[in-house]
Amino acid sequence: MNKKKTLLVGISGGIGAGKTLISKIFSLLNIPNYNADERAKWLMVNHQTLKNNIVKEFGEESYDKDGGLNRRYLANIVFSDPEKTSRINELVHPAVGEDFMQWADSQHTVYVLKEAALLFETGSYKSLDYTIHVTASESIRIDRVKSRDPQRSTDQIRQIIQKQFTDKEKNKLADFLVTNDESILVIPQVIKIHEQLLRMVN
Repeated sequence: MNKKKTLLVGISGGIGAGKTLISKIFSLLNIPNYNADERAKWLMVNHQTLKNNIVKEFGEESYDKDGGLNRRYLANIVFSDPEKTSRINELVHPAVGEDFMQWADSQHTVYVLKEAALLFETGSYKSLDYTIHVTASESIRIDRVKSRDPQRSTDQIRQIIQKQFTDKEKNKLADFLVTNDESILVIPQVIKIHEQLLRMVN
């Protein structure tokens, strides 16, 4: 008997929108969640081909003597240069995509979640069946990030927001929306999406 296809569902949201909180609610419904951003960090250290490509592209200094990622070095030379940021993304995202597909294939649920900050910006949403976008106003998002990361200034947070797609752009690409601005309860929104996804399979 063939295994029934597991739906691949992406979940994203701008910095401070609360996509991780919403993902946790889905996990309470026994839906497995693949955190693409955390997994990318792991792969950059543990995926040998990816490591080799990063060293080839950005130099031996990309890693510490103990093999750990030299985040400060990469932040200085890569993330301040849009071309180099694009290049490292070209190396990392395919490795994450392949890793996600292998992980998803090992799951036994009706659908799985792929949580990623730049799901829409990188185009990786195109390989998924459905996407969820978590939204909140910019002022709420800034307040949340400042309370979470007090070292960040308002200007720094705004710069990050400006590098991401706008909510309007992401809303057009997403199949489902979750409003997480404290004006409406999020759990009923999640349950409604969950039930819709179950119906789509059955």
